[in-house]
Amino acid sequence: MPYVAVSALSHAGLMRDHNEDSLVVGPWTLCATVTRTPQTFVFPLGDPLVVAVADGIGGQPAGEVASALVVRQLAALGPALDSEEAVREALTLCDRALYAAADSDPGLTAMGTTVAGTVVLEESLISFNVGDSRVLDATREELRQVSVDDNPPLAPGQRTTSLLTQAIGGARRSTGITPHVSTEPVGAGARYLVCSDGLTDPVPDGELDELLRVHDDGRAAFELWRAAIEAGGPDNITLALIRIGA
Repeated sequence: MPYVAVSALSHAGLMRDHNEDSLVVGPWTLCATVTRTPQTFVFPLGDPLVVAVADGIGGQPAGEVASALVVRQLAALGPALDSEEAVREALTLCDRALYAAADSDPGLTAMGTTVAGTVVLEESLISFNVGDSRVLDATREELRQVSVDDNPPLAPGQRTTSLLTQAIGGARRSTGITPHVSTEPVGAGARYLVCSDGLTDPVPDGELDELLRVHDDGRAAFELWRAAIEAGGPDNITLALIRIGA
């Protein structure tokens, strides 16, 4: 029977005193905490399976609250995410929920988060993001970025930036969001990486690519995390490696 294997972990890194990232894999969520080793989940291929990472915006209040709220919403809505329109509506609901929570608690004003993820369907995969967390296609020998970074243009020689052009929440008043959503066919052997920028900022694409070619599933997830730690672990690191098996 075709199946989906997801190997995931979340870690604070070496420079942050707590983890503001959250993760959803189907009905399972991991919010603002730490896994010491990758956890692997296996699901039958068929019903919509949402896998997403939310990275709370640092330097603003309650990033961990924002990221947890988003992944819990996606976990609840996940079984109904069977189209691009359903995904866009779900992300809009997440944005509204963050502002509603902030309206009821002044301590949460301007909290925000990025989000990036996939919905695995029987013969296709919907990818989505708001912010600069990423979805990468690791099926072939060369990594391909599927998500669209919501960052301003980089200066010459600049590889990354912490500035965002949109996020879920993140301001005093909502101005709406324009999620990046796309669909592509998938089959047995497809592999995708969903991650926060705590992985992609310190670890160059070439190194990510090499580690994914050499390792699979839980071992690959561990080696990706270790590469970020060896690069200084400057931010929270959350990742989910998705593989469709026959």
